Amino acid sequence: MTTDLPRGTASAPRLGGAALLSDEAMIRAAIDAAAAADGRDVPVGAVVFDADGRELARAANAREATGDPTAHAEVLALRAAAQVMGDGWRLEGATLAVTLEPCTMCAGALVLARVGKLVFGAWEPKTGAVGSLWDVVRDRRLNHRPQVRGVVLESECAALLDDFFKSQRP
Repeated sequence: MTTDLPRGTASAPRLGGAALLSDEAMIRAAIDAAAAADGRDVPVGAVVFDADGRELARAANAREATGDPTAHAEVLALRAAAQVMGDGWRLEGATLAVTLEPCTMCAGALVLARVGKLVFGAWEPKTGAVGSLWDVVRDRRLNHRPQVRGVVLESECAALLDDFFKSQRP
């Protein structure tokens, strides 16, 4: 089951060819990216696609592996995509696909990067900032609001987390 969340603004950036790439295909790429997470890190994957649907960057959570509290998959993928695009920090028209609803830091980062669309897999009721706990991406006080589509391949994305946390318990 998928849920189309309310669209940010009527003047949201055109997504060009990325719209031709299905949301499910983008989340499958994020699931593949999650597989690269160090065994100590929560397996969250993120992939950034440009407006033509080309993959710019992918990353998995690396907080434990790097000792960096900001090394969430989304932040790492956004940083790498900005370097690839070569237009400073703006990722206008890009789509960020991530296996888990972004936290406040990651939601803020994608808003500040001017990402055109966010697609995510599973809800994160404890820290989610795209509708669960907060709704950073649709806060009308901010100057950018991306399009959002949530719960795409939700059961597959949730299974990544369930399997990880089951393996962490003695």
